Amino acid sequence: MDVIIKIIQVILALSVLVLVHELGHFCFAKMFKIRVEKFYLFFDWGFSLFKWKPKNSETEYGIGWLPIGGYCKISGMVDESMDGDSLKNEPQPWEFRSKPAWQRLLVLAGGVIFNFLLAIIIYIILLLGWGETYIKNSDAAIYTSQLAREMGFRDGDRIISFDDYTPDDFGSLSADLLHEQAETATVLRNGDTVEISLGNDYIPKMLDYKQPIFGVAIPFVIAEIPEDSPNKGLLMPGDSLTAIDGKEMTYLQDVRKYLSEHRDTTVELSMIRDGAPVNIEAKVDTAGLIQVMTRMPKITTKDYDFLTAIPAGIKLTFSTIGSYIKELKLVFNPETEAYKEVGSVISIGSIFPEKWDWFRFWSISALLSIMLGVMNLLPIPGLDGGHILFTLYEMITRHKPSDKFLMRAQAVGMLLLIMIIFLAFWNDLRNFVF
Repeated sequence: MDVIIKIIQVILALSVLVLVHELGHFCFAKMFKIRVEKFYLFFDWGFSLFKWKPKNSETEYGIGWLPIGGYCKISGMVDESMDGDSLKNEPQPWEFRSKPAWQRLLVLAGGVIFNFLLAIIIYIILLLGWGETYIKNSDAAIYTSQLAREMGFRDGDRIISFDDYTPDDFGSLSADLLHEQAETATVLRNGDTVEISLGNDYIPKMLDYKQPIFGVAIPFVIAEIPEDSPNKGLLMPGDSLTAIDGKEMTYLQDVRKYLSEHRDTTVELSMIRDGAPVNIEAKVDTAGLIQVMTRMPKITTKDYDFLTAIPAGIKLTFSTIGSYIKELKLVFNPETEAYKEVGSVISIGSIFPEKWDWFRFWSISALLSIMLGVMNLLPIPGLDGGHILFTLYEMITRHKPSDKFLMRAQAVGMLLLIMIIFLAFWNDLRNFVF
């Protein structure tokens, strides 16, 4: 059942994003009175699963059988259909190729514009409904993974900067480090500022690690003792741990590991209470717990009304666009080996939750909409970015590429895209098997 929910979410999200993208091309084409012959979800090479042409309409609407996107077939345009027959005739007033370059540019960019607008709308609604909740980097210290320790970080470090970049959201620290491709990290350690030289091989290691390398270091400070705790009356709210059985230990993560190895025993806790040291014999239950509640990191929450959510949604969209562009730079840099992480629809499916959660569904959909928009801006023939590149060339040089050249470029671009799709599926298969 969990797998089915994931599949439904993937199909629904990608269908919405593709339809919105193609709707962008469709709307701009209609605005400039360009004929749209087909508007399809998925590709219908050979046959379609469903098609419908309203009476007196010039557009056929349908659903194709190949679920790898969709398309909007615009008269007089070299596109995914590779239909060159219509280009052999004289240009007609309703055709794409007959329109001024600036109009054609807007038609080409329409899909990307609509994807970004969709992300803005989603983020505005999410901010209105749920607000924004996160841990400020300045309010928390890191708990290191093995890889982070190898890189030179230590438990309790407070990240000040990665090169010249100052992170704000603690939850994005690992992603920020990758995006910045930083050479040094500056941290606050035991009251002193320490600069860590990161070397040039940490990015492939972080990508291979496949999870954040920083956690939140949670000091073991007691907030509350439940009434049924075996240590009620022995421990007090505000007690701060310094050691267990003489071993220095201050963070909740270390305490959990230690107590799990000493179940159903008694341990000696060295605590600071009201500024003075105390030693307490505490009971550990069969689950490896001493049954107390500890203080959690400070959570920053921002609420928005309609007027404040709009600029915040726009800002969040463009910051996410910037972050994704940085990720693409990693992919196109062979030294980072980030190309090994390029995934297919299988990888996309893995990021959706197993239980239906509207907040996470729309958050992921907004991110995917941005990814779809940015990817389509890549200057590859076959993508919107390739068409845009040729149109900008025409606007600058006043020389329009021939239809024959555009057809050949489209064929090369489609071949390249197929190779990228195969790479994505191979990466998913490799990660799944190995």
